[in-house]
Amino acid sequence: MATRIALLSDVHGNLAALEAALEGIGREKADLVAIAGDLVLNGPEPARTLDRIREAEAAGALVVQGNTDIAVADFDYAAAFPWMPEVPPSFRAVAEWTHDALDDAALGYLRRLPAERRIHVDGTMVLLCHASPGSQTQGLGTELDAAAVVQIVTRTDARVIACGHTHLPEVRDLGWKIIVNGGSCGFSFDGDPAASWALIEIEGDAVRAEIRRANYDAQAVAEAISARGLVGDVYRAATVRTGRLVR
Repeated sequence: MATRIALLSDVHGNLAALEAALEGIGREKADLVAIAGDLVLNGPEPARTLDRIREAEAAGALVVQGNTDIAVADFDYAAAFPWMPEVPPSFRAVAEWTHDALDDAALGYLRRLPAERRIHVDGTMVLLCHASPGSQTQGLGTELDAAAVVQIVTRTDARVIACGHTHLPEVRDLGWKIIVNGGSCGFSFDGDPAASWALIEIEGDAVRAEIRRANYDAQAVAEAISARGLVGDVYRAATVRTGRLVR
């Protein structure tokens, strides 16, 4: 019998999207839920979203830290966004708002999250990480050439790399390794605003994975973001509403 792992990532404080994804995961009767970081930044309900994630963890889910979780917990913008020579005021504003929306226990939880978790299924190792093996910020985007991808994925012995960060869902079978990017549950960039997640099935030496979507009221979430009135919220709201990065 196959072991089924549900992967979701990049919830970004979007509780409605998270609930929709978890409902879909429940229908699939996954053996394990894996949550690949970027839990609270951008969306309108960071505290309630984190509470729901911690409930899932208490029920057996595995959770790792994403780069924006570092920004929210400790304002270490260089660590969270190393590709930016200067972090825009809009990023700082939403990180500070999100930080203030969380209590000390929630902030401590974000700080304590591991960067990676490993899952062993019938001799197959699955690496759960936010962006890529050994990095919370270097994503496995489709723009990377083959040599760069090989260099990155050989940082781990895991056969399956379960990740997020790019907000673009993908299953990439390299033959000897499989990259499963669950996309973004709550802040999609691929043109589909529905919550994205992935179902990974492992049975013996066989590994299968596919992307799933869960519809939710993205318009209502976008309106809640707009009503908050932070710098950049008009673009965040448009991104949630359209499923495309707007900036």
